[in-house]
Amino acid sequence: MKQKHLKAIRLFLSIFFLVALASIFLDFRESISTPWVHRIHSLQFIPSVINFTVIASASAAGFLIVLVLTLLFGRVYCSTLCPLGTLQDVFSWLSRKFSIKKRFKYTLPRNIIRYGFLILSLVSLIFGSLVTLYLLDPYSNFGRIFSDLGRPVVISLNNLLAGQFEKLNWFFLYKFDYRGFEWKEALFPMVMLAVVLWLSLLHGRLFCNTVCPVGTFLGLVSRTSLFRIKMDKVSCTQCGKCSVVCKSSCIDIKKMEIDASRCVDCYNCLKVCPSVSVSYRMALEKKNPEKTESSKRAFLSKSVVFILALTGITRRTTAQVGRGDALIPVQKNHPVSPPGSVSLAHFNRNCTACHLCVTACPSQVLQPSFLEYGFAGILQPHLDFSVGFCEYECTKCGAVCPTGAILPMTLEDKKLTQMGKVNLILRNCIVYTDETSCGSCAEHCPTQAVRMVPYKEGLTIPEIHPSTCIGCGACEHVCPAKPNKAIYVDGNPVHEVAREPEFEKMEEFKSEEFPF
Repeated sequence: MKQKHLKAIRLFLSIFFLVALASIFLDFRESISTPWVHRIHSLQFIPSVINFTVIASASAAGFLIVLVLTLLFGRVYCSTLCPLGTLQDVFSWLSRKFSIKKRFKYTLPRNIIRYGFLILSLVSLIFGSLVTLYLLDPYSNFGRIFSDLGRPVVISLNNLLAGQFEKLNWFFLYKFDYRGFEWKEALFPMVMLAVVLWLSLLHGRLFCNTVCPVGTFLGLVSRTSLFRIKMDKVSCTQCGKCSVVCKSSCIDIKKMEIDASRCVDCYNCLKVCPSVSVSYRMALEKKNPEKTESSKRAFLSKSVVFILALTGITRRTTAQVGRGDALIPVQKNHPVSPPGSVSLAHFNRNCTACHLCVTACPSQVLQPSFLEYGFAGILQPHLDFSVGFCEYECTKCGAVCPTGAILPMTLEDKKLTQMGKVNLILRNCIVYTDETSCGSCAEHCPTQAVRMVPYKEGLTIPEIHPSTCIGCGACEHVCPAKPNKAIYVDGNPVHEVAREPEFEKMEEFKSEEFPF
């Protein structure tokens, strides 16, 4: 195989992963199967590491494949598997089409910045929080950009076209009721998109080599990779063509050296070198004392980083949420985390806020949080009952979660998992305040945790049974009381097992009882 073909192979793989992952996050018709989702996400580095620490299964060891690939071939993860990296390449390509892009040139590594972000992420991990890591993680940022920003655009376009096609009696598109967009939760993805766009337009892969902790860590590993892009100092004419197309700005044409820790293996340089002085080959050279010490330091650094990356420390998480000030306000002590998340501590410790579960949730009740979990859990999904409620027959969030923050569970287990407990403020109920019949909460409760009991002549009023409540929030979602709900769900810090409901059986009618 000619080395110039390496770029074509890289382009094919990077576009494949970009399109596949974008399709998953933009899919609002649930047309992509869960096994396919798992296969595509298994090679994303940070989610795979976290998932492995949770379930310790070979199926969750995709990050080990990435490490092996990096040790063998360099930062191929950054050039082919990382969707945010490919998105930056798309921005750079578009900039050239509009004559925005200036030529690349060699720059010194910004070690203080990139290692500073890596150390900050590790310190966050040591103190039991993923917040710094998932705010910088390329996969999670890609997911938030496409789920929180791209998906509303796609749905709006779908609804616009569906409305126009209905006028022509074409019904192959149908409108989708989207209720999830909130500017507070979308603000961070907007800022990150702007940063990535700006850096990629002007500086290529600067984000990958300064901000991204995954890129920095894999850069340390790639210093000792078996195959690397090397320059032949004898045949090189120092024409500078390779440096001009290097999106990582890591080719020092004066010294005829390539910074392996910043090279993302895009193979642009292989295609443009007229003297074939730049080649992709085994990096076997005689070691001198300086290189030996450098390798030792790199090995120690990688070992420490890898060990710390697998470290998770449990932390307690609480959040207070107010719901208005008229009549009697709702007082929630804890947010409600998704079914299968085990506890707030487990969820906050392992969720990278990629929002794949938000995309997969059919009722849209899973929404990005703002400060419901506190700052350490910002943007992590929570059950927002003002938008919807957790469907009784659904386990999709656990089926698609790539990190193990939401563990997969059977439908039978889900129906007895108590995410929270129902609470009733009787003086907010419209039956009490307006003396009008209602019963919406009881009608929507799937476990008979809310029942209607006699109140006044011709009226019934809610009565709650928290032991059978699973915290689905159906009662809170449909409650018509304003501005404060009469019934609401307060989250359980640790999920419990609800008592199995005893459904009333309908009496069987005998045929002779019918008058006809």
